[in-house]
Amino acid sequence: MSVSDIDLIQAWRQVLTLSKLEAGQTVTVLTGADTHPQTLRCAIAAASDMGARVNRLDLPPVNAEKSLSRDSLAYLGTTPLTGNPAAIAALKASDLVLDLMTLLFSPEQHEILSGGTKILMAVEPPEVLCRLVPTDGDRARVTAASALIEAARTMHITSQAGTDLRCALGEFPAIREYGFVDQPGRWDHWPSGFVLTWPNEGQSQGVVVLDRGDILLPLKEYVDDPIRLSIANGYVHAIEGGLQADILREYMASYEDPEAYAVSHIGWGLQPRAHWSMLAHYDKESHIGMDARAFEGNFLWSMGPNNEAGGSRTTACHIDIPMRHCTVTLDDTPTVIDGVVQDTEGLARARRQAGLEGIVA
Repeated sequence: MSVSDIDLIQAWRQVLTLSKLEAGQTVTVLTGADTHPQTLRCAIAAASDMGARVNRLDLPPVNAEKSLSRDSLAYLGTTPLTGNPAAIAALKASDLVLDLMTLLFSPEQHEILSGGTKILMAVEPPEVLCRLVPTDGDRARVTAASALIEAARTMHITSQAGTDLRCALGEFPAIREYGFVDQPGRWDHWPSGFVLTWPNEGQSQGVVVLDRGDILLPLKEYVDDPIRLSIANGYVHAIEGGLQADILREYMASYEDPEAYAVSHIGWGLQPRAHWSMLAHYDKESHIGMDARAFEGNFLWSMGPNNEAGGSRTTACHIDIPMRHCTVTLDDTPTVIDGVVQDTEGLARARRQAGLEGIVA
């Protein structure tokens, strides 16, 4: 269902206010061939109405001939900014960059952020943006969860389906994604609402069993039959199962890069307004699956690079896997039990949902 420009402009105003945009600041809107026109015009309208100096930088797409998917996260590495010092200079001279193109996992992004420029990415459909406008409450909840990760030295993930994965922590920081950029040099993604970190290099061991209903991204598919991934010394060494396991194996093998199989970020979703079922209602090419990454209580893990957290591993392949019904334990303290976040908000929501399930039953 479409949203009005008025509603989307108001959503942008809320996000820009949370991002501490001030009159007189310079905002550069970064766009590409797939930028949604309504998102673009409403972003410019909102920022301009708030007194910002607004520029638009439109760049041509790259990597399409190398990728098996049209998803903007399906092939990482070179970006339209690679070898483009004029474009980089324009972005570094901005107070705020609104990334409507998808600039991720690149040294150019780090260079821009290092100078204090803030970058906010927003590439989901307008109605998703309006449904998932971030709040101060989102920031508080994600920040509290990040403190738990920073204090821990191990993360242990289990499930009744057979997952039993242990990851050592401490080499990399906890990353907070709450949907706005309120500090100089901060990157974030609207919509979001989750916490993550990267395990110590070479120190993830165990097995992950993907059960029915778990999600493969960027394939944007619900798992039909269990997939078993065996992990040793920080890398996935075997992917076993039926047809979807074959597809995942072939897809990852197409990159011809052993670093594609490294365990990347690990964490859990904290966004109650994001929904696991969203993939069932949308065409694959219309979105990048942020509901799947953020829905409350998921265990979100990935394979691929770690340079977003300051590591040295880069690879064009990045697989995100949100899982349901997992238990996540930091040291000896569970933060998620069977898909229920163990903070005050998560436990209260679980009680309400249990009551509704009783009525339906």
